[in-house]
Parts: sequence; structure tokens; C-alpha cells
Amino acid sequence: MGLDQLASKATSKTAARIDYDTYRLRSFVEALGEAELERRTGTTKLAAIAGTLEANPKAVLFEAAGSGGYPLVGNALASRSRFALAFGVTPQKLLPEILRRLRSKPEIVEVSREEAPVQAVVMTGADIDLTKLPVHLQHGKDGGLYISAGMDFARDPATGQYNVGLRRFMLHGRTSTGIDLVAPSDLRNIYQAAIARGERLPLSVVVGGHPVDYFAATMRMPGDELSLLASLRAQPMPVVKCVSNDLTVPADAEWVLEGYLGEEGYQEPEGPYGEFLGYYGAVKLNPVFHLTAITRRKDALFQTATIGGRFLGRTDTAQLVAAKTEATIWSSLESAVREPLAVCCSASCGGMFNVRVSLRQRYPGEARNAIAAVFASVADVKNVFVVDDDIDVFDDGQIDWALATRFQADRDFVVGSNFRAVPIDPSLEGRRSGSKGGFDCTKPMTSSRSLEYAIPAPPVMPVRIHEGVSAALAAGPASFLDLMSAAGSRDGRDVLREIERLTDRGQLRRDNDGRYLLQETKV
Repeated sequence: MGLDQLASKATSKTAARIDYDTYRLRSFVEALGEAELERRTGTTKLAAIAGTLEANPKAVLFEAAGSGGYPLVGNALASRSRFALAFGVTPQKLLPEILRRLRSKPEIVEVSREEAPVQAVVMTGADIDLTKLPVHLQHGKDGGLYISAGMDFARDPATGQYNVGLRRFMLHGRTSTGIDLVAPSDLRNIYQAAIARGERLPLSVVVGGHPVDYFAATMRMPGDELSLLASLRAQPMPVVKCVSNDLTVPADAEWVLEGYLGEEGYQEPEGPYGEFLGYYGAVKLNPVFHLTAITRRKDALFQTATIGGRFLGRTDTAQLVAAKTEATIWSSLESAVREPLAVCCSASCGGMFNVRVSLRQRYPGEARNAIAAVFASVADVKNVFVVDDDIDVFDDGQIDWALATRFQADRDFVVGSNFRAVPIDPSLEGRRSGSKGGFDCTKPMTSSRSLEYAIPAPPVMPVRIHEGVSAALAAGPASFLDLMSAAGSRDGRDVLREIERLTDRGQLRRDNDGRYLLQETKV
């Protein structure tokens, strides 16, 4: 189904429902509290932006970035807590909320150019100039200045459906950039088909969008991906036609760069660039994006996305990729095991290589099923750790404990070779396929009643059902806590004296679990 069939024109009735602020980037940023947002007043030199953002646990709002004086935000998505705030939930409930919204029906409303905030300011012809934007050098060995928060919109002529993705744009000058389009992707396929026809491909790029939109742009799902944005918003999404091409973009975005990918194909060197796995990507031949117009809000907020570096867990890209990985894996798990409970992909691995899964095992072997499902998913995970339902997958300490006490390498490690791999993983050393590791950190199902696998916890006094120690022992084996309850004791030392008296008389013994019981006496 194409956009024309999905979008409705704004009428007086629908116009009353159009909200241009809830899914606006500036609204999200300015609603963040001091714990999540750092504000930089005055003018910040562009050369200082990257250093300010590196490993910073907060989003940073620069009042004026560079000589142009435009406001800029970085690290807006660089924590799971902020990402969850964008979806209106706690970090632990992020995945269930994403899955819920993916099932919602999209509603797209096309508005006029006069109504669209993103076209309040329009620049074309000699007025367009990328060098006036607050674009900065992100990593010391990058090949140039990069727009790193570009959300690109294209339409496949073969289907009429929209493709939405996230890509980097290396500035060549005032009206052109490189674009990274080497890795397999839907946009790459659409563009290569255009080249084969000798045609250019219209492309529009949002810079400054709501976190929910950026997440939608990471997903690869069948169907129209503009509709995917609307589904994840779970409310009517206003869109507007671009001024210099025939594409449609969210009308509540901050900035839009309109243009096309040239029919000349892959001819210009692009890179190097600090990649999302924490290492540099090499120089590649890539297409050129030609700029034809710039539109923006009157008080538009430009955006930069943090990507590479030593502290991947505090980058925008790692958090986006981690959430996408979790959502992708969940559907695979649902078809492989009876009761998956939670999935966590650590952002510090780049958001895709190390995944934790908790499940409630119904049958022996389900942990292995879960490992196999993750191996086979399109998420390209390298290592998967499967734990029981008593382990919190979001707690590094609990995962470490499960690995230390429930895993034996010669029994519980699953390894597979020659799987599809992500080429920029340097450990591949140039190979196109790689290995995967599965860690079964679950307890044996036969150990459910074993004291050795019971987790120590502070005592909680049970309901008193016996009157006195003797009555409790007469009813059967009892723990020390059971005897305290029976004695109405909140001390324990009085129970110990009673145990001592019965033991001295030869009337008491203990079973293999340490419970106390009456000793049978010989006649």
C-alpha cells in the first residue's frame, strides 16, 4: 500500500487533532530534567562539541553552536533512561511498549506547506549552504565534517512504498555530501535500481527528529516505513510534501535537507569515520547527495548523534541499535520457546553483539532453543546469554553471577561457525562470515528443589500455625525459622535453648536439608 492510500488530507475535523509538539525534538529535550540534560549557554566553538559529548552521561543542549549561532543538541538518545522517557515508560518496560506500539494502526495526515512548522523557513537556490549549519568534526581521524543524525526518506518507484533509514553525510561543500551506502540495505537496493535505469533518486533528510522516529528509522520491516513511524507514535502523524522533490516528510521535524542521489553512482571517496562498534571505518567509494533545498522551523534545533569512541554505552547510536536488536530478537524467541520473559542488549557492545535472554523453562532444552533462535535471527548477534526467570537481565551483577555459578564451559557452551557477520567487526579480519557463542546460564530443571540452587535472602517470618516448638516438630520436619514462628519468637535464642534440651535427650535429629525433626526412640 502506497502513501497516497495511507495518508488523509487534513480537514477542519482532522486539523483539530494534529499535534505538532508532542513528537517534536525540542519539546522532548526541553522537558528533560537536570539529571538528564546539561545546558551550555553562550556560543560554543564547533571544535569543542565532540569533547563535550564524549562519555557525557547527559544530553547536552548548546544554546549557540559555532558562528552561525544555531542551537544544537547531542547525546539526546545516549542513555536507556532517556530513550524510555521518549516512549513514556521505565527502562525495563521499553521493549514491551515498543512491541505494543508496533501492533497499532498507523494514521498519517497530510497538511499544507503553510501549516507545516518544518517549512516555516525555506531556502533554495543561492541561499542553501551546508557550511552555515552547526556541523562539527566528531572524531580525530574522520575524513571531514559529518551530519551524523540524518534520517533519510526515499520512495521505491517499484512499490510506491517509503524507505526510512539512518545514515551519515560527509560534507563536500555548500551543496553536496557523501552518504554511506555500501552496507546491504533497502535504500542501497533502491538506489542501485535507479542507477541501472540511469536515473537520480530523490532523497530528503530530517535532521532533528523525535527519538521515537529515530528508533523507527533503525527498523527493517516489510511494508511502508513512513507508516512504521506513525505506528510507533501511536497518534496521528502530520506529514508534508517537500518543496523541491515529490517526497513526504514529518511536518513536525526541526530541519529537512532536500535533494537527490546522483545518477553517477559510486564515484566519490567517503570516510574514514568513527563507526558504531568503536573503531574507524575505512575510506569507501560512495554516492553523492546533491542538495536542492533546506527547510526548517523558525526556532529549529539541529541535532548531532554520537557514534564511535571508547564509551559506546553513552552514544546515541548504541542505544538505538540495542533497542532495535531487542525488538528483532523477541519475535524469533516467541516462535522458539514457550515463555520468554525479557531481552537486554548491552549498549556497550555497540547495541547488537551481546544479548541476554531470560525465560521460564517449561521443558529441558528450551535454553538451547533460545540460543538457536537468536543465532538465526536477522539481528546478527555474536554472543547470547540465557538465564532463568530469577535473574534480572538488566543487572550486570546478576548476569555475572549466573555466568559464574550456573555455567560450565564443557557442558553449557554452544558455538557455531560460518554465520553471516557484520563486515566492520575488526575481529573478522576481512572474512565475510563469523562464529557465534551461546552461554546456557540456566539451572538444571531437576534442581528446582535443591538447596544448592536456592538463593539466600533475609528471613521473613511465616504465619504461625503451631503452638510451640514441640507441636511444630510433631507435625514434621521444620526449619529453624519454622520453629521460631511456632514459638512466637522474635529472638531465636530461646528456640536454640529448646533445641539443645531436646538434643541432649536424644529426641532430635536433622535431615539432609538441615531441618529439625523428632528422633524415633527405641522401646
